[in-house]
Amino acid sequence: MHRVFCFATAAVMSAPVVAQGQVLIVITATKVPEPDISLPVAETLVSGDDIRARGATDLRGALSPAAGVEVLPGSDGGPASSVVAFQGLTELDAYLLVVDGVPFGGAFNPATATLDLIDVDRIEVVRGAAPVTFGATSFVGVIHVIRPEAGQQPTRAMLQGGTRESARAAFATSLSTGTFGQSLLGSLETRKFSQDRGKFSRAHLLYRGATSLGGGRLHFDFEGVKLDQTPYSPHPREGSGLSDRFPRDANINPSDARGDQKRLQANVGYDTSLGGKLNWSSIISFARTWTRNTRGFLREDFDASGLTSNVDGFRQRVRLTDVYADTHVGAAGSAFDWVIGADWLHGKGSQSSANFEYAVLPNGSNAPDSHSLHIDESTVLNDRRNFGGIYGQVVARPIAALTLLGGLRLNRTHERRCGGEAEGSEIPGADECRSRNKTRLAGSIGASYAVVHTDRATVSAFADYRNTYKPAAIDFGPEAEPDILAPESASSWEVGLKAERSDGRLRAELSYFDTRFKNLVIRENIDGLPGLASAGRERFRGFEGELRWSPVANLILSGSYAHHVAKFTDYERLRPDGSLQQLAGNRLELSPKDLATAIVTYAPAMGPQASATLRYVGSRFLNKGNSVKGGAYATLDARAGWRFANKWGAFLEGENLTDRRDPVTESELGDAQFYLLPGRRIFATLSYGF
Repeated sequence: MHRVFCFATAAVMSAPVVAQGQVLIVITATKVPEPDISLPVAETLVSGDDIRARGATDLRGALSPAAGVEVLPGSDGGPASSVVAFQGLTELDAYLLVVDGVPFGGAFNPATATLDLIDVDRIEVVRGAAPVTFGATSFVGVIHVIRPEAGQQPTRAMLQGGTRESARAAFATSLSTGTFGQSLLGSLETRKFSQDRGKFSRAHLLYRGATSLGGGRLHFDFEGVKLDQTPYSPHPREGSGLSDRFPRDANINPSDARGDQKRLQANVGYDTSLGGKLNWSSIISFARTWTRNTRGFLREDFDASGLTSNVDGFRQRVRLTDVYADTHVGAAGSAFDWVIGADWLHGKGSQSSANFEYAVLPNGSNAPDSHSLHIDESTVLNDRRNFGGIYGQVVARPIAALTLLGGLRLNRTHERRCGGEAEGSEIPGADECRSRNKTRLAGSIGASYAVVHTDRATVSAFADYRNTYKPAAIDFGPEAEPDILAPESASSWEVGLKAERSDGRLRAELSYFDTRFKNLVIRENIDGLPGLASAGRERFRGFEGELRWSPVANLILSGSYAHHVAKFTDYERLRPDGSLQQLAGNRLELSPKDLATAIVTYAPAMGPQASATLRYVGSRFLNKGNSVKGGAYATLDARAGWRFANKWGAFLEGENLTDRRDPVTESELGDAQFYLLPGRRIFATLSYGF
């Protein structure tokens, strides 16, 4: 694989998963390639080969081996989106999604609905904050998707068809000419769901180019996604569980409901050597997203006659602009690595909504067209945010067995938000504004020591401390609330062990974490309406473990287990009757204590293929008062097929074969309403090159 300069190219584009034997190399926590075994953070690396061997095509399938990480399908973002939970925290924006060194979703929320895993080199997962290299936008974890660099893309193709009119076609190939590396990737996908009317179709195209220029390497990406969604409804909670007045898969959205997105993104980067071991790397990214939503959400204690208004709905346009720029210099050596840089993340978002109400039967059979309804209120909301920072980080190895990691970042954030509302369909002015500025240090320190290091195996003990913050989330709902919540902050410490055999056939990791939050943004009922609130103080602690073992060639056994205790430590909120409720000691909603995964994969170069993934999710509460509990459940995904000598493969695959329909994510727009796991899906796949 051609590389001009090792660490600069690796930090922005991709680096080899294996370097010098079987040593895993990772870049997400440091921007400088480091051996995973000696890095003092809890981190998981999932190779592209492993993802393809299991037939995974989305984040939920791809990240199955990562301990304590839940990828929960469905949210207010539509059936193509998902919510990712780290360390027992199920919040849409608490983590950072990065694709090839660029935050995917920019200054707002991770763009999971438009993410397409056509072909990846690997995915790196950092559990806990990354307070130095990605600063104010990374809070409880980082997911870094890294694709093969331009001109190094293997040719692959896939055709897939399955139940509920699901179909997918994807391809990836290189188009290189001479020193000009080029890659082209594309896909078309459509999928229906067990929930009434729920479906999406997505088209994606990515062009990547790279060439030598002025003694360095210029690389650029152009990417476009078109996503059309018909959203399904969350299921309301009443009394001691999910409402039995609402059919399980009913959809009370307007008959013309939609959650459509168009997204364009362009990245340009340049890497060069400044002499000796000194390297310089820069990248700038621009993305624009256009969204059109038409939704409706049941009111609390809804009328079931279908004659009295029981739903609040809206038609909405959302426009987002994201700009990301990073430049850093550094050097990698045998005893000392360092990096110094600066980055800037700019976000500009606006929404305009026409709000209405309507009456619908709980089964949704009489759902109206939104254009037939009277507009009661129109709202606008504009938000501009800038996250800037300068950072420095060092990795020192004073002796062969000891690795020290330290980093510091100076953050400067500025946000201005303006909103307005008017009666009827009159377009309001955004004349009520708020702003918030914050300058704050963030940083981390850690150490790793090889307690065992032989020709056959290495065992390392590590510990780290991290302190960070991030500006509060914004959900761009139909309201015009200009208030900006206080920034979230957290301090955490972590200890653990990592072990691996030198031949790479056995790897294990075990870690314990303790994180204290302040002003965590959570869903809350505010004056009878769903919204976001700063929730005082919380404590998250627990342990997470992973094991990966290959007892014989082509057979991989892997498993993970996580035990999480996520509790409020000081949060008072108003009850509907006006009294105060102290939630100290209560567990957070939808945060299971126990998570476990077991995976078996058999994938020789040719011949029979098989994979099975069993996930276990423990019981969790469905309300902050901890009086309503959701039971534990298990899901099974499986794949079986045959790979032929000519690189073609044929497979039969299934998702959620146990057909569990448990609540997994909570709506931020519908009060006490939960999205359920989609039902069982079975499909056939024909692949080339996978």
